[in-house]
Amino acid sequence: MKLAVQVNEGPYQHEASDSAYHFTKAALEKGHEVFRVFFYHDGVLNGTRLTTPPQDDRNIVERWVELAEKYDLDLVLCVAAAQRRGIVDEGEAERNGKDATNIAPKFRISGLGQLIEAAIQCDRLVVFGD
Repeated sequence: MKLAVQVNEGPYQHEASDSAYHFTKAALEKGHEVFRVFFYHDGVLNGTRLTTPPQDDRNIVERWVELAEKYDLDLVLCVAAAQRRGIVDEGEAERNGKDATNIAPKFRISGLGQLIEAAIQCDRLVVFGD
């Protein structure tokens, strides 16, 4: 089955990000295709490289990065949601006059068209969070 995943919550707000991660990992391990993981609203906070949880806590951002490296996942942050929350890549930093970036490796910033494309291309769009 070809799946798309949408994550609407930040990494430590509720269980949505953890649930999305475990669902995506299990689907991939069972041989399903995950076309794209789209992070929307506070979900874009899963894509900042500055997240630094305590040493005895899980690092959800690192988990997403490792999963993307292993399975060549497309991890997309919504551009408008990312800008509102201060997450920028090189292109957005340059366009907005910022002198640094904070997007985590393996994540990229794009528009809602990526979510629409994923919904059209896939058998199921699974949404985590409000």
